[in-house]
Amino acid sequence: MSHKRKHKVFWTMQALTSAISTSLLLILLGLIVLLSLTARVVADSVKENLTVTVVFDDDAQTVDAVHLMDSLNGVRYISSIDYISREQALQEQIESMGIDPTEFLGVNPFSISMEIKVKPEYSCNDSLQWISEELRSQKLVADVLYQKDLVESLNHNLHRASLFLLAIALLLVVISLSLINNTVRLSVFNHRFVIHTMKLVGAKWSFIRRPFLVRGFWLGVISAFIADAAIFGGIYWASRYDSGVLQYITQENMVITGLSVLVIGLVLTIVCTFFSVTHCLKMRGSELY
Repeated sequence: MSHKRKHKVFWTMQALTSAISTSLLLILLGLIVLLSLTARVVADSVKENLTVTVVFDDDAQTVDAVHLMDSLNGVRYISSIDYISREQALQEQIESMGIDPTEFLGVNPFSISMEIKVKPEYSCNDSLQWISEELRSQKLVADVLYQKDLVESLNHNLHRASLFLLAIALLLVVISLSLINNTVRLSVFNHRFVIHTMKLVGAKWSFIRRPFLVRGFWLGVISAFIADAAIFGGIYWASRYDSGVLQYITQENMVITGLSVLVIGLVLTIVCTFFSVTHCLKMRGSELY
């Protein structure tokens, strides 16, 4: 094999190694982004199932409940409203407890009620507090109930999970920046004699940087493409075994993840290339060996 061919094979293998190592780091960052977005979808799904129960007075009739439901439709904090009649509440009690209260009470003890599901952004105790006060002010409303301890515990755990994911993401960014910088710097360092020669003949630093920045750009694009292909391939594989995966990994989140990987890859490779070339440009002739 000729020297020229060996030289070409060497640089091809080096470029391939740089792309693969950068892709592996971008896969980790992409998974963190996807996990954060998916956790948000899961959290919103859980919050949407939190129910605020509005209990009416014993004197309230169906028409009163329907009138209140009509007035609440379209209110900014309400996701959905379900009407619970006395008969339905009695039937649910019998099915859950196996006991019919009317057998020993002689009457149906349940009142008309409504189950209101609020939008996720209002599923915190502060918002639910003023929502409850607003609902209690309505005519014929006896009480408003919701699981305060559950809401507080849920939001506390979600906050802790968000901080944990943020810390992991920052740690991975720092590690990725360090490893990609070392990979790019090694590649640029191998061209130090070419850079020094161009500098000696009077080439401007911007002119010398340009081909390396272009190479860094394509390294970021190719690495991001490989990382996105690996992530989306993993999602497709998981969805074949459990279709419920796609319930939480939405198409929007997949697009955001793919674009995030591309942007992160480009920023890291271009920035690292810029500083690596600048470092070589500042080297003296005696430092090249």
